Amino acid sequence: MTVDSKELSSEEVKVEDESNAPEDSGVKNASEENSKAKKISTKKLSPAEIIKTFEAAQQNKDLPEIYVGDTVRVGVRISEGNKERVQPYEGVVIAKRHGGIHQTITVRRIFQGIGVERIFLVHSPQVASIKVERRGKVRRAKLFYLRERVGKATRVKQRFDR
Repeated sequence: MTVDSKELSSEEVKVEDESNAPEDSGVKNASEENSKAKKISTKKLSPAEIIKTFEAAQQNKDLPEIYVGDTVRVGVRISEGNKERVQPYEGVVIAKRHGGIHQTITVRRIFQGIGVERIFLVHSPQVASIKVERRGKVRRAKLFYLRERVGKATRVKQRFDR
């Protein structure tokens, strides 16, 4: 992903009047003020501002609203040799963590009778797409209790209002 050099410039140019120039007469006229040399100083951006602009450029803009309890289909980029393909991973979101560019979701699914959980960094380049298949109606922020349940007991009620 390319980033404009304009966004990440580390210097900001500011023009100031040279105020400490020696004055030889008490009276100034307009022509003398205009002929004064302009002093150019540069102000460096703070490291926090540079990081903030970089993170904003790296975030995915086209993500759906994801809630805990939703059944999602995450398209994961897999490279095999020189070829690349997208493999879907479908399951229930049991946890969301962090915010901004560090946001992660934990997706749980049952594969051949065994529960498998994967943690996805939402804004990672490895995540090709995220699609919400159905909304879940839950009353908790973390659904770790689903780990102990088996079969039909792992179902989450569907929510229709979002």
